[in-house]
Amino acid sequence: MKPHQLGAAEAARRIERGELTSEALVSACLERIAAREDEVRAWAFLDRDYALAQARALDRGPRRGVLHGIPFGIKDAIDTAGLPTEYNSPIYRGHRPKADAACVAALQAAGAVILGKTVTTEFANNHPSQTRNPHDAAHSPGGSSSGSAAAVGDSMVPAALGTQTGGSVIRPAAYCGSAALKPSFGSINRAGLKMVAESLDTIGIFAREVEDLVLALHALSGRVVPDLSSFGGKPRVGLCRTPRWALADSATQANLESAASRLAGAGAQVKPFDLPHGSDELFDRHKVIMGFETARALAWEYATHPDQISASLKPRLDEGWQVKRPAYDAMRNVAERCRRGLAQDLRDIDFLLTPSAPGEAPPLADGTTGDPVFNRAWTLFGVPCVTLPCGRGAKGLPLGVQLVGAFDGDMALLGWASWAKKALS
Repeated sequence: MKPHQLGAAEAARRIERGELTSEALVSACLERIAAREDEVRAWAFLDRDYALAQARALDRGPRRGVLHGIPFGIKDAIDTAGLPTEYNSPIYRGHRPKADAACVAALQAAGAVILGKTVTTEFANNHPSQTRNPHDAAHSPGGSSSGSAAAVGDSMVPAALGTQTGGSVIRPAAYCGSAALKPSFGSINRAGLKMVAESLDTIGIFAREVEDLVLALHALSGRVVPDLSSFGGKPRVGLCRTPRWALADSATQANLESAASRLAGAGAQVKPFDLPHGSDELFDRHKVIMGFETARALAWEYATHPDQISASLKPRLDEGWQVKRPAYDAMRNVAERCRRGLAQDLRDIDFLLTPSAPGEAPPLADGTTGDPVFNRAWTLFGVPCVTLPCGRGAKGLPLGVQLVGAFDGDMALLGWASWAKKALS
């Protein structure tokens, strides 16, 4: 296996044993990017010399932390002092933050190399970016964390940061064939993130292996690393088709049912799981909360540079300004009531199994980054979600399955995800 194909945890072990240097790993990633970037277009900014200088300094010095020498991509909605941060908007062309975001500083404190900035959709919203799906350049990589999903899915970098407000971590990871974690709301400090919805925005992680997600979450949140080998036996699994099951294509439905059967064959106790009463509204009216908050988060841009906002985002902001405070508060109350109900229902469940996306990545010609219908409710619930590559759709593109756990049970969910990946292999 070539260095750029290694997962973050395995690469970290080899670096610690002296079998691999950070410089060699970063160089291999840069070579992969040079070979593939014209087609995939995953990167907003790369500075080869800056990346290699970080790697060489780490190779010369003492081990800094669990991610010593490991390159990361950073979604270009997250501030970096060493590289431009433009949010994929002409309004911020050439913008250089004075400080790193808290999550970037945490990665560096753990020894990570900041390889570059990955492409985001405009202000992490719905306007498609220039990035292409690494498995078929005629298809979308998803969004809004387009570049992070594509870069990890194409073995350009072992891991990357993204953000999710609706479905912007789990869905693109599924489309691009990578693993990913949307942690519990608030798990990773958001200082230095260009916020678009303060009650929803969540920093997430893309990686090749579940153990990579564990290592990164530990570095970013301080959560204790679990013994992954301790997860087994007969986990209690809720098969959650959701009230929007009919929107999943036939391949996705068959894939999820097959995954449930294989988990049962590996010892899981699988039973149907229905979401709490009233949860239908979370699927259909997530946009009330997101629209209200996004319009106000981008108030300055909307007022002073309306001509530099895309034709697809501008109407969404117009709509968000029409949402009145009573409607926003009412929807937040619904979400809070559903959160309490879900917490109660998950007490006897180890994890839920549910779709990551309605199907394969859509064609670019459709002009969409895909439908977040199987993500929005979980984001509103604030619970941790993991997507695992699992199966292929009718066009041969990757599918995923999503595991959902109880709020703040992130490491336990990752432990069960490690078990599930083996059972599904």
